[in-house]
Amino acid sequence: MSSLPLGGHGSRPRVEGDREREILEATLAVLSEVGYDRLTMDAVAKRAKASKATLYRRWEAKVSLVIDALLLTKPAPATPDTGSFRDDLIAAYCGPEGMIQPQALAIFSSVLTAIQRDPEFASEFRTKVIGPKVAVSFEIYERAKARGEIRADLPIDLFAPALAGICLHRAFMLGEIPDQDLVTRIVDELIVPAAIHTVA
Repeated sequence: MSSLPLGGHGSRPRVEGDREREILEATLAVLSEVGYDRLTMDAVAKRAKASKATLYRRWEAKVSLVIDALLLTKPAPATPDTGSFRDDLIAAYCGPEGMIQPQALAIFSSVLTAIQRDPEFASEFRTKVIGPKVAVSFEIYERAKARGEIRADLPIDLFAPALAGICLHRAFMLGEIPDQDLVTRIVDELIVPAAIHTVA
């Protein structure tokens, strides 16, 4: 009879604490160098000076490993509450977890092709990494509606991704890295005027 506890894995050492963080940081380093498509568990293990078996004790595949690494640097963002629709948008996109941070753009660039090619990764990325950011945008718009700052019939599902979409287009299509000045211009000249304009 087996002496293992129920579940069969009780005797396996857990990867946690500082060691887990070291492995996740190694994952980000490899990700930034080669992108998601070329990242392997072997490469991460080598960078972290760990055995591949150690990684598999905690992460069954690179999807879960990379998602955990991304969440290490991008915890669930807090929703700014400045009392102003305009200022909330600028704070959300220009703060420590915002779109203009170089690491945010680097991470998005490194997983861009994987989002198109790997349905499992795309689903996890959209749910766990992008999902909380989308929720922040929706909350900002909903609060602005409640305060009467923007029109009540505004289609939030169309407006909420607009600022991020413009920033990403300028970054990846035009080579213009977004900064606070660009975000402010987009908000003041496009988002706010369109959000308060009444459609005839």
